[in-house]
Amino acid sequence: MFTGIVEEAAVVKNLVKEKDNLHITLECSFTNELKIDQSVSHNGVCLTVVSKEGNTYTVTAIHETLVKSNLGSLKTGYLVNLERSARLDGRLDGHIVQGHVDQTGVCRDVKESGGSWYYTFGYKPLQDDYMTVEKGSVCVNGVSLTVVNSKPDSFQVAIIPYTHQVTNFHQIKPGTVVNLEFDIIGKYIARILKQMK
Repeated sequence: MFTGIVEEAAVVKNLVKEKDNLHITLECSFTNELKIDQSVSHNGVCLTVVSKEGNTYTVTAIHETLVKSNLGSLKTGYLVNLERSARLDGRLDGHIVQGHVDQTGVCRDVKESGGSWYYTFGYKPLQDDYMTVEKGSVCVNGVSLTVVNSKPDSFQVAIIPYTHQVTNFHQIKPGTVVNLEFDIIGKYIARILKQMK
């Protein structure tokens, strides 16, 4: 489990395709603290550390992950938002994030507003199971954010300068594909209501 509070934007150093899998090697400041078999969120996708060498480590994304997320479009030099799994003795600063991306969305618009930014993301609703609500939580590329201007197929989020700089949000522009994980509590409520019909 994660909180959506990104620790660092890591640099993709190498990509190796093996059958339907993609081995992703990244460089980050806390590689020496990682352990083999440890879960780390990559743009909101929970992946397992499979090897380490120097200041780099490697994770493997399977076909299903590549189809449902933006990890299949990574290139060497791209930045990936990282978060290690939540500790039970820590504060839940963001919201409950599973690291299981529901689908991708597309950035429709970016507007600067007094030193911060408003990003608009569009997505294709899937069987009414996925939704956002005003002032609710959503995870975009692994970042826990508050929804504004919630619509059936789009929403906005406000990004402060710190988040803009520390995450890969400064690279997101109209047309950029992002990973979306909708709030788990909202998904359960939507499923229950659907079954009651």
